[in-house]
Amino acid sequence: MNRFFGVLLAMTASLSSAADVVIVTRDNTVIDRSCTVRIHHDAVIEDPDGDGVIHVQGNGIIVQFEKGSVLRGAAEGTSPDGYRGIGVRIDNAAGATLRGAVIRGYKVGVQARGCDGLTIDGADLSDNFRQRLHSTPEAEAGSDWLWPHQNDGAEWRKNYGAALCIETSRDVTVRGVRVRRGQNGIILDRVTDSRIFDNDCSFLSGWGIALWRSSGNLISRNAVDFCVRGHSEGVYNRGQDSAGFLVFEQCHRNTFIENSATHGGDGFFGFAGKEAIGDIGRPADPLPIEQIGCNENLLIGNDFSYAPAHGIEMTFSRGNRFIGNRIVENAICGVWGGYSNDTLIADNEFVGNGGMAYGLECGGVNIEHGSGNVIRGNTFTNNRAAVHLWWDNDEGLLKLPGVKAIHRGVTDNAILDNTIEINPDHPFTAPRQSGPLVGLRLRDTGQGNVRGTRYIANRAVLTDPRAVEFELSPGIELGMTGETTPIDLGPLPVALGECRPVGARAVLRGRGSIIMGEWGPWDHESPMVRPRAFKPGRHEFEYFAATGREPRVVCDAPVKMETQMDGAGPTLITVSQPAGVDVSSYSLSVSGSDFAWKTRGTLIRATWECVAFPWSKDPREDYAGWTAERLRVPRAVVSLPALDFKFGSGGPRDMPQFADEKATAPGGDRFGIVAVSTINLPAGRWKFWTRSDDGVRVKVAVAGESTTVIDNWTWHGPTLDTGIFHHKADGPATVTVEYFEIDGHAVLEAGIEPAE
Repeated sequence: MNRFFGVLLAMTASLSSAADVVIVTRDNTVIDRSCTVRIHHDAVIEDPDGDGVIHVQGNGIIVQFEKGSVLRGAAEGTSPDGYRGIGVRIDNAAGATLRGAVIRGYKVGVQARGCDGLTIDGADLSDNFRQRLHSTPEAEAGSDWLWPHQNDGAEWRKNYGAALCIETSRDVTVRGVRVRRGQNGIILDRVTDSRIFDNDCSFLSGWGIALWRSSGNLISRNAVDFCVRGHSEGVYNRGQDSAGFLVFEQCHRNTFIENSATHGGDGFFGFAGKEAIGDIGRPADPLPIEQIGCNENLLIGNDFSYAPAHGIEMTFSRGNRFIGNRIVENAICGVWGGYSNDTLIADNEFVGNGGMAYGLECGGVNIEHGSGNVIRGNTFTNNRAAVHLWWDNDEGLLKLPGVKAIHRGVTDNAILDNTIEINPDHPFTAPRQSGPLVGLRLRDTGQGNVRGTRYIANRAVLTDPRAVEFELSPGIELGMTGETTPIDLGPLPVALGECRPVGARAVLRGRGSIIMGEWGPWDHESPMVRPRAFKPGRHEFEYFAATGREPRVVCDAPVKMETQMDGAGPTLITVSQPAGVDVSSYSLSVSGSDFAWKTRGTLIRATWECVAFPWSKDPREDYAGWTAERLRVPRAVVSLPALDFKFGSGGPRDMPQFADEKATAPGGDRFGIVAVSTINLPAGRWKFWTRSDDGVRVKVAVAGESTTVIDNWTWHGPTLDTGIFHHKADGPATVTVEYFEIDGHAVLEAGIEPAE
C-alpha cells in the first residue's frame, strides 16, 4: 500500500510539473495560471483575427518565457510594414507578471488593458511593426509625418504599432524592456501612478515612451535615444513628430528623471492636447483650468540633446519644472514653450542650440505667448539666442476656449542669475545661419503685449563680434532692477533603477550621428543599406557598417553597377542605365558575414513635357473646364526627366524644376499639372505608381487606344496608388499623368516598375 501511494505521489508530481509548461503552437492560446511558455525554435504563429496569439487571463499569475523561446508572428522576409496582429494580450489581469518575453513580427508585441498592478519584466520586443520611410538624404517626404494629436480611439497603436502598449491601468511596473528595429517602444494610454524604469527603447522611427492622458507616473533611467525620422544633417531637420518622450493630452504630475533622450525628433514632446485647448469637440462643460494642459510635470537630470527639432517642447501647459537637464545642440531650440505659463527652467546646461533653426524659434529657451515663467541659474553657451520671448497675433489660436482660459499675454517672465556666453567657437556652420547671436531677444508685434519682463543678476560674456546682450522691439521696457531670492524647489525625487543611461552613448554625440534609412535610424552596430538618391537613369545606395568592411554586392540585370568606399564613411553603390534603353529593371543584393539585404528597382529614361497652371474650375466637378485651363496663360511649360515634386506647402513656383519658368509657374494651392511622355516599354505587365496629394490620374495609350490605370480623382492626403498595365508587345507607350492640388500640403511622384 505504501508503495502504491509513493507511485501515485510521483505521478502527481510529474503531472504538476508538466502542467507548469505551456507549449504554444497556435493562435488564441489561453493562459490562466502561472506557467513557463515554450515555443519551438522555428515556429511562426500568426494572429489572423488580430486579438492576440497568447491570451493571459487571471489575477496574480506569473507567465515566464522559457530561455530561447521566441514568439514570431511573421515569416522571414516579410516587410516590417506588413506585420499584423498582437503577440501577447493581457486583459483584466490584476497583479499579473510577464517575464522574459521575446516577441517579433507583430503590429503590437504586448497589449495590456485594465491590469492594475501589472508587471512587465525583462522583455525583448524588437523587430515589430514599423513604417517604410520615403524621405531620402536629399529630400524630405511629407508623407512620413506622424499624427499624434488623436488617440482616444487607440489611433497610436492601430496606426503605428507598439512594442508594448498598456491601457487603462494603474500601479504598473515596466522594467528591463529592450526595443530595437521598431517604430514605437512603450505606449502608456490612461496609465497612472506607475513606474517605468531601466528600459532601453532606442533607434526607433517613432516614439520611445509615449503617454496619453497618463498622470502621476515615475519615468526613470530609461534610454530612448535616436527615436527619430525626417532628418538629414545640413539638408533638412524636421523630426516629423517623432520623439524620445511623447506626452500628449492632459498628462499631469509625471516625473522624468535621469533619462537619456538624445537624437530624437524632439527629445521630449509635450502638448496639452486638442481637447484641452478646445480645437476638437469638448465636454459639455468646459474643462477646469487645472486640467487644461500637461501640467506640473518634473523633468530633472535628463539629457535632451541633438534633436532635429527641440530638446524639450511643452506647449499650452502650466506649472512644469525643467531642472538640471543637459540640453545641447538641438537644431531648432533647446526648450520650446509656446503658450505655457508658470514654468520653472532652472540649473540646466544649454549649449549650441539653434544651428539649423528656421522661423522665429531659435536657440536656448523660446517661449511665445507665455507668462509667469522663471528662467533661472542656467548656463547658456553659444546658442543662437539664449532666451527668446515674443507675442504675435495668432488670431485663430487665441479664440480657442482652452487657450483663452490660460492666456495672460507675455507678462511677468523673469530671467534671473543665468550665465550667458557667446564666443567665436560657436558651432553654427549651417549655411542658412546669419544675423546676430543674442543673449535676450524680446519681440512684440502687437503693441504692448510683452510686459513685465525682469532681467536681473545675469552674467554675460560676449566675445564673438556678432554677439549682443539685448535685442528688443521698439517700445518694450525691460525690468532691470530688484533683487533675486532663492527658489524653494521642495523635496526632489530620487531616481529609480540601476541603469545609468545619461552619457552612456557619448561616442555618438552630435546630430551627424543620425543616419536615417528607409526603415528608421541606423543603430551604428548592425549593417544598413539605404537609398541615397534615385535620379533619372541612376540609382544610388549607401552601405553603413561599424566594421568598415566592404560588402558583397550582386546585381542580376544588364546594368552598370559599381561600388566605391569613402574612407570612414559609407560605401556608395551605383546602378546606372545602359545606353539606348528606356526601361531597365534590376535586382540588387548586398550581403556580409551576418547580413543580407535585397531590393528591386527600375531605371527609366524619359522626357516628361509638363504644364503647370492655376485653375478656377474644380476638376472634380468640371473636368472639361479644368482641362481647357491648361491651355491658357499664365502657365509654365518645362521638360523634365522625372516626376518628383515634393511641394510641401508650396507649389511649382517654389520647385527647382520650374526655376526657369518661375514668373509664370503657379504658387501653392489650386494648381494643376499635366505631364506626358512616350516611353519604349518591353512587353509584359507593368505596375504604375503615384504618390499624390491631391487628385491624380494616369493613362497609358498604345496605338491610339488609351487605358486608365490609376484614378484617384479626389481631395486626399499623401496617398500611394498603383495600377497594372499589360503591354502586349515591345514598343512605345504614351503615358499621361494628370494632377490637381486644392490646398494645404502637396506632393506628386510617379514611377514604373515590373508587376510581380
